[in-house]
Parts: sequence; structure tokens; C-alpha cells
Amino acid sequence: MTAPRIVVVGGGVAGLATAGLLARGGAEVTLVERHAALGGRTGRVEIAGHTFDSGPTWYLMPEAFAQWFALMGRDVEEELELVDLDPRYRVLFEGEDPWGPADALEVSADAEENWRRFDALAPGEGEAMRAYAEDARELYRIALDRFLYTTYARPLGVASSTVLRRLPTLASLLAQSLGARIASRVRDPRLRQVLGFHAVFLGSSPDRAPALFSLMSHLDLNDGVRYPRGGIHAVVEALARVAREEGAELRTSSPVAGILVDDAGLATGVALESGETLHADAVVAAADLHHVETRLVPERWRTHPERAWRRRSPGVSTLLVLAEVDGAVPELAHHTMLFTRDWDANFGALRDGSPPPVPASVYVARPGATDPSVSPPGKDSLFVLVPFPADESLGATPESRAELVALGRRYLAQVGAWAGVPDLAERSTVLQVITPADFASRYGAWRGGALGLEHTLAQTALLRPSNVSGKVPNLLYAGASTVPGIGVPLCLISAELVAKRLLGAVDASPLPTPAPRGFLARSRAAGVLGDLARRVRP
Repeated sequence: MTAPRIVVVGGGVAGLATAGLLARGGAEVTLVERHAALGGRTGRVEIAGHTFDSGPTWYLMPEAFAQWFALMGRDVEEELELVDLDPRYRVLFEGEDPWGPADALEVSADAEENWRRFDALAPGEGEAMRAYAEDARELYRIALDRFLYTTYARPLGVASSTVLRRLPTLASLLAQSLGARIASRVRDPRLRQVLGFHAVFLGSSPDRAPALFSLMSHLDLNDGVRYPRGGIHAVVEALARVAREEGAELRTSSPVAGILVDDAGLATGVALESGETLHADAVVAAADLHHVETRLVPERWRTHPERAWRRRSPGVSTLLVLAEVDGAVPELAHHTMLFTRDWDANFGALRDGSPPPVPASVYVARPGATDPSVSPPGKDSLFVLVPFPADESLGATPESRAELVALGRRYLAQVGAWAGVPDLAERSTVLQVITPADFASRYGAWRGGALGLEHTLAQTALLRPSNVSGKVPNLLYAGASTVPGIGVPLCLISAELVAKRLLGAVDASPLPTPAPRGFLARSRAAGVLGDLARRVRP
């Protein structure tokens, strides 16, 4: 079989990981990215001598990173300089005075110490937290082994003796919300927040995300939290470097005008806004799925037309505040989370389409705690993330943006008050805000969502949009709004699922490592490339 030509649309984590893997598989891969820089929502902002991640900031689920680099014949520990964080993160709980110092809890790298700290905070709860974390560990292993690396081309293929044995429990975890499960296991409202904040990572809230996602507590309570020196964008740089080494062509400043589909319903390439046409045997769309299906795919061939999105939820967006601080802020850890007593009101505001009130439950990253090189001498860098409604009008006008800058300063003042740094807002300069309108305009994000389709029962696992078009068999999808879901690790896995579709692999296990160079030539008859082998190239 002649080497297949594959065009990948989108240069974020999913696109880069897909381009590299398929190039190793023997394809002629061209990746096209609309912006001048790679990374997509996993971006980097360099301003006033500071270096900020402008998207994800947590390095969790290390197995997914290790798996992708191993597929590429490389060791993740050699490609990234990873630092173990201790404390893993700090939590500030709202005190009696909403504008006074908060009650602090540090989650240590020593799990046994954590159970003691939890018990000191709420007697008897240390053991409950330990038991919850152990259950999360088992669920996480099942997810890795049976659910995350399957395309669901054969849904029953996820079944195994372990899954069948745990089927009643798994079914109940899908029927129950994460918040309900936590409440049934832990009494203290503050510790419930420690277990429930992961819902935001899923674009959701504890009362909407399925209880199956309790597995995420394994990641921070058992597995640990690491930091790739240079920030999460260092992962993007590593992915791009490896993809190029494998022969992928990565083209920036190359916006796509449309995906080309012939009368037989097969993708034949992409048309660029420049007027250039890139012919292909298969196209992988790793851009925002709504943008791809409602703007780039010809109307006749859309699996997910505009009407299909009326039943879907984009999940949360965010207001990101990138701030410079005069002097250091040691009162904040590398990761610090601030939880209000009534955080249900925060989530309720998001559902109602309103920015959360101040004080709010927010997250702050201070990477200088680990890597001083991200800030100029005598300065500190703060990344403040406030969950916001997915509303692309927020920040869309100069007046709205000015309002959000002012609101961002109020959130900074809250962080200072709670952390015991009352002059933080006065010492800070807001260098940039990133709003839902920015996510919509920069990344084509549906309704300005920051993460991808929310993880609810109706948008998870088998019910999440498939990674192949239902009408164009050689148009595949990668990224946060297809399987397996939201987050940098899952976007890495989505690249492997594209390779599985091309091969016709229907098992639930990760591909063996390292992936042999030219492995796509082994396409099975049921795979996309097996069908393409019988076509005449245009």
C-alpha cells in the first residue's frame, strides 16, 4: 500500500499527538494550524518578562503521557523535566469573615500524612477519605484497562471479568451524581469540596458529573501531582518536536476554509483560506468539534449539524486573570484552591449564565513556587482561574472586557484577603484577561466553552460523540469533545483512538509499545485504511 496521505486539522495537544503517531505509522502527515503558534487551548503567553500557561496547568494521569511517548519509542522522563510537587496543592476554605483570612489545608505528597490532616480537620473523616481514595484507585485502574482506550466500535468489547464482576457498582455510579456519592461517604462539607473540585476539570459540577468520575480523586490523593518544567506548554513543545522527528509536517498560520468531501461521501482533503488545496486519503479534525461540523464539513455530510447541538452542553468556561505581582507571594502554593462555603451558589450562577459572585470558588497557579524562571527578578506570576458560564458575549466588547478586568481585580483582592496578603491587589498588575469571548474567537470554541463538551451521563463514554464521522468514513475526530473526553491526558489518548480506527482495532487495551514504524501498513480489512487501500489516489 502506498503511504496514505493524512491531513490533521488543528495544532493543539490532540492534533500534535495524532500527527506524530500517524507519521510514525508510515503516513504522509500534514498538520495545519490556523494560528502562528502551536498548542491551541494549551497555550503560552509571554508578557512583561513573565511566562504563563494560558490553558491547563495540572499534570495528572501520568500513565497517559508515558503511554504516548512510549508508543513513539521514547521515555517521557527524558522528554520532559518533571518535578514532584509537595505540597500537591493548598486549599483555602472561606472563614467566618468572607474578606478575612481563610482556613488552610495542605495536601501533602505523603498520603498517610494526609489522612492524619483530614482527621484533624474533621475527626473520623481521615479513614473515610482513605477508603474513598482506595475505591477511586480501583475505579481508575478499571477505566485505564477497559474504558479510556476503546473507540466503542464494539461496545461489548469493554466487558471483562473485572467489569462484569463490578457491573452493579459501575451501573450505580452512572446513575448517581458525583456530589451524591461524595455526600454518602464523607460528612464534612470542606472535605466534600476536596473530593468534588475535579468536576470542574470535566467542564461540569458535582451535581451533574456521573459518580464514576470519583476515580479522579486517585490522581491527586494517591498518584501525586507533577510539574513539567516550563509549564504544561512544555508538553506541547515535546509533542511537536517528536512529531517532526517522525516526519510530520506542522504548518502554522494555515487556517482551513473547509473539508473536501466527494460525491461518494469520502473526504479528499482540505481547502485552506489561502486558496491552496491539500489532498488526503483521510482527514483528522482535531479542532473544536462544533466548529468542524457546522463550519468546515459540507452541510450534506454533517454528522453533527447545528440542530444536534441544541441537546448538548458545552460545560463551563473560565475567566483567566494573568497577573504580575511586585515581590513574592509565598502564602500561595504552586496550586491553590479557594472554596466558598456556599459553592453550590457558584455552580448555580454558572447554570443561570451569570458570573459567580465575589467571593467565589477560584483556582490560583503560582508556578514560580517551583520554577522561578517564569517571572522576572523581584516579581511573581499568578494565574487566576474563575469558572464562568459558557457565553461568548462575555468579553466580546470593550465595555464587557473592561468589566471583566475590574472583576478580575476583585477576585485578586479575594485571593489576597484569604491567603493573608491584604495588599495583593495593590501589588498586582493585571497583564491580560482571557474571557469566554476569547475562547470562541481564538479557538472556535462552541459558545465560548473553555474545555469541550461537559461530562454528563449523556456526554460520556459510549454516549459521547464518536471519533469517526457517521457519514464520511475517512473523516475522524480527535480532541476534548470526542472520546474519551476532556483534558490533556485524554486528548493524548484520543490520538491513539484515531490510530485504532484507521487500523480497525476494536479492543479496549492500549496499543503495544513502542509502535513499530510503518504500523499503519498492517491495517486490518475492517479499518479505514484497509478500505482506502482499494481506492485510486486522486
